[in-house]
Amino acid sequence: MLAAIIRHIESSSQFVIDLQRALVAIPALGPMNGGPGEKDKAEFLKPFLKDMGFAEVRELRAPDPAVPCGYRPSLAAVVPGKNAGKTLWVISHTDIVPPGDLALWDSDPYTLKVDGDIIIGRGVEDNHQGVVSSLVVAKALLDLGLTPAINFGVLLVADEETGSKFGLDYVVKHHPELFGPEDLFLVPDFGEPNSEMIEIAEKSMFWLKIIVEGKQCHASTPSAGINSLLAAATFITRVPALHQRFDRRDPLFDPPHSTFQPTKKEANVENINTIPGRDVFYLDCRVMPGYDLDEIMAAIKEIGDGVEAEQGVEIRYEFVQREQAAPPTPADSEIVTKLVAAVRQVYGNNPKLQGIGGGTVAAYLRRAGHKAAVWSTLMHNAHQPNERSSISCTLKDAQVMATILADA
Repeated sequence: MLAAIIRHIESSSQFVIDLQRALVAIPALGPMNGGPGEKDKAEFLKPFLKDMGFAEVRELRAPDPAVPCGYRPSLAAVVPGKNAGKTLWVISHTDIVPPGDLALWDSDPYTLKVDGDIIIGRGVEDNHQGVVSSLVVAKALLDLGLTPAINFGVLLVADEETGSKFGLDYVVKHHPELFGPEDLFLVPDFGEPNSEMIEIAEKSMFWLKIIVEGKQCHASTPSAGINSLLAAATFITRVPALHQRFDRRDPLFDPPHSTFQPTKKEANVENINTIPGRDVFYLDCRVMPGYDLDEIMAAIKEIGDGVEAEQGVEIRYEFVQREQAAPPTPADSEIVTKLVAAVRQVYGNNPKLQGIGGGTVAAYLRRAGHKAAVWSTLMHNAHQPNERSSISCTLKDAQVMATILADA
């Protein structure tokens, strides 16, 4: 059976191009990224999946008043197997990020460009490649009329790019019946160009908004005000001390330690000769498992308390995102061992297990007690201009998925 599936996959290059072209043309941006959500992409995919031969396509709607339709759709479809009580789930996301500065693109980000084995467009890697690879496998099974040993499930979730509250987090909490205790979970949303990195653990993550309130005045009379920018800058220069305070290391992760980084800075005053009375900046914190995020927050507030006392400002904090690290997937779990064997068989390499600082939807599965592995063959240009993906790697990743299925 596997040999027939592999032959079908190897002949699917045009399917990859055609599906990527259709997906790229539907910019599924969440409201935090200035878009209406994933409805249009889901409306395309539902009949597409049914035309492929899926008997049922479930739409799982997470209520969200921030989008025009009022919900964020995720889609689930299954090719039945001989063992109906066990499913290999491949979970990808349908939302994308904005293209950014269009002047940095060599082509229209929403029109697929094909250059030999490479395709270019917003979303082609993050995460259309995972979507397409999983559907290449499903199409092979359905076209050939094959019944795998276990079910093959395709789950296409919303809202991955802005926190997953309306995506897999919602699905896990509100549709737990979808998953069984023996199910296997593969998330093709992180990986290396050489295919060798398999992610089994993630750091805790939180994004913090810090609001510094001073007193605006004319720059020629600074004593009449309180310079919020100076206070914010003082705060920012003290953030690196967190690395010494929270210095736990683990070689499983890259980098093998926590990171605390000032990132976004909002604009303050428009003119040069005004001392700003309000500054807003953000911290991106990726924290090693074992530290409680309340402990991290307390340390950040200590820095802020010192700045307040020294400079006479008031400082407030707002969480933009906060995720305590989920339990790691055991290295000897079924999905990891089968994935390692399948990658080695298809790519002829030596896969390595690793933890990452970035967040994936696997965390929501792990918190619910499921064993999930994150793997794909990616060119590492997600969120960049001229985002690109490899057709041949998309097809080989599909072969890995099929090999896991055949080994179940």
